[in-house]
Amino acid sequence: MAKQERAIRTRRRILEAAALVFEREGYQGATITEILRAAGVTKGALYFHFPSKEELARNILLEQRKDLTVPQQPFRLQEMIDTGMLLTERLRTDALVRASVRLTLDQQARDLDRRGPFRAWSEHNLALLEAARLQGELMPHVNPAEVAELCVGSFAGLQMMSQAMSDYRDLPQRLSVFLHHVMVAVAVPAVLVNLDLSPARARLVAEASRAARETAPGTDPAAPPADEDVRGATPPGPAEEAAVAGVAAPAGNALPSLVPAQRTPARAG
Repeated sequence: MAKQERAIRTRRRILEAAALVFEREGYQGATITEILRAAGVTKGALYFHFPSKEELARNILLEQRKDLTVPQQPFRLQEMIDTGMLLTERLRTDALVRASVRLTLDQQARDLDRRGPFRAWSEHNLALLEAARLQGELMPHVNPAEVAELCVGSFAGLQMMSQAMSDYRDLPQRLSVFLHHVMVAVAVPAVLVNLDLSPARARLVAEASRAARETAPGTDPAAPPADEDVRGATPPGPAEEAAVAGVAAPAGNALPSLVPAQRTPARAG
């Protein structure tokens, strides 16, 4: 058991060191020698966990999709918003996530398949938008697939601008402005007035998500992902009518609701 725990810690240390090097140098500029120096491990230890630089980068790409379960909400649009807000907070605080996004957008990383995160985020958004459509949250003209990809592409641009302008400090505000312009064309009025699009939402969601991870039995933040196809999306719940009426649908593993107790959403439609 002690040996296994030591291996998990070593793997995590290598990932974190590689993230710093990839974020600073990019994929082409990063070298195994630099990563070894930053991690303080032997070449044998690194290659035991990651047989190549590409494999290291591929595992870092997965980090932006980890630990992104958000509190279940009465409206699925709010859950999609909350996932984006949570990602803004993680970009501000987590070097692994920053490196993952850097690699995703690194046009010089020709040996690396960077399509995975774009597809995963689009699928995540599409699942929530389709669930929102079934609950009557969307305007009749809305095409969920188009909105899903629009949000992914727009977030990519927003985070690049925020990184250049403020090192991600203003990213929640930038995302909030974008959402205010988009959601007015996506959500029906009865839902729109109940969505929380404020920048402060980012920290609230992050705190709730972190608290849930810390109290969940058997979780190990240093463990490798069990399946790289895990999307981090909140699956559609069974209680569509209750959700539209403003009553959070029950879910065994759902995080605590962030909807203020005094706010009762109007029925959509």
